[in-house]
Amino acid sequence: MLCLGLMSGTSADGVDAVLADFRGRAERPRWRLIRHQHCPYPEDLQHQLVTAGQGTPLTAGAWLELAEAVTEAQAAAAWACDPDSRAELVGCHGQTLWHRPPANGRRGASWQVLQGPLLARLLERAVVHDFRAADLALGGQGAPLVPRADAALLGGIDGWRALLNLGGIANLTLIPPRCGPDRNAAVRGWDCGPANTLIDLAMQRFSEGRIRFDRDGTTAAAGECRDDWIRRWLTEPYFQEDPPKSTGRERFGAEDLQRRLGDLSGMRPEDAIATLTGFSAAVVGQDLDRLQKREGIRPLELVVAGGGRRNPSLMSALRRRCHGLQLRSSDSLGLAAEAREALVFALLAWWHHKGHPANAPAITGAARETLLGVRVEPA
Repeated sequence: MLCLGLMSGTSADGVDAVLADFRGRAERPRWRLIRHQHCPYPEDLQHQLVTAGQGTPLTAGAWLELAEAVTEAQAAAAWACDPDSRAELVGCHGQTLWHRPPANGRRGASWQVLQGPLLARLLERAVVHDFRAADLALGGQGAPLVPRADAALLGGIDGWRALLNLGGIANLTLIPPRCGPDRNAAVRGWDCGPANTLIDLAMQRFSEGRIRFDRDGTTAAAGECRDDWIRRWLTEPYFQEDPPKSTGRERFGAEDLQRRLGDLSGMRPEDAIATLTGFSAAVVGQDLDRLQKREGIRPLELVVAGGGRRNPSLMSALRRRCHGLQLRSSDSLGLAAEAREALVFALLAWWHHKGHPANAPAITGAARETLLGVRVEPA
């Protein structure tokens, strides 16, 4: 079955669209990536999304127009990727504006802005969207959604395999070995902390909006990383929590950046960017070290995807802080790093069609497995 997947991450830099074919067993499908297309958001739309997600007040009419603009951008990406309408079904994550994990007896909630019926009408195809809601209703985090799909798409190796997505947020998937005593262990996954979000916001601040991200990691490479501040930051409560845990820009956004830049007061911009880059690598390294101490699990390899993979300074910091692991790009496994998450949402739509549960209680903390997503037909 041909499915189209649409994904826009925490960085809100645009929409990744993939056209993929899925066949066979839901648990371990045969799949083929046919086409991948990245469509950047217009600069003003990205700015609106980032500032809205940081709490900038909007009128009801402005929220409506923002939802329409996101939906139209998702539709444009879908048509760019699948101009001949080959896909039978579309899986769309929408654009996350706010994510609130369960805490202190309060249920979790998550907001992905999208007008699902409008998207179905624009594409003239059925759309599956709102993937987090069912897991949240069962007491789960509603995130991350990627790990179970990672395991189905890529499978295991002779030891534990780790997949790291470096988007706005860094999230990990741990896939059990295909043989040995751990072969029947559960797939793991959680959000480690910031990846690109603080770096991008800092670059925009230092450049007064002229530069959106640290291209090729050149600014970080020109600075000096302050490990003393990184060690202090790693003692904060979120980084001491055990999974399941999830987060986003609502925690690691403009307010958080302001506090950290206050810690780094008087430092050159290059040094601040170098420190934030080292911090993004350090949250991953610490989580892997804590996992080894807690459960004796140490992955044999770390497969990296997401936009951060193109930042040599961030990748260098990862190699230094994730000692003993072989780092490789997901491209080497036949999966373009930029296409991975969009492929996941194509798979989640296919799983919805097949009636296959897509969440995992070991990952999200939900009471049980359940079907994810809401299907809407074109009017």
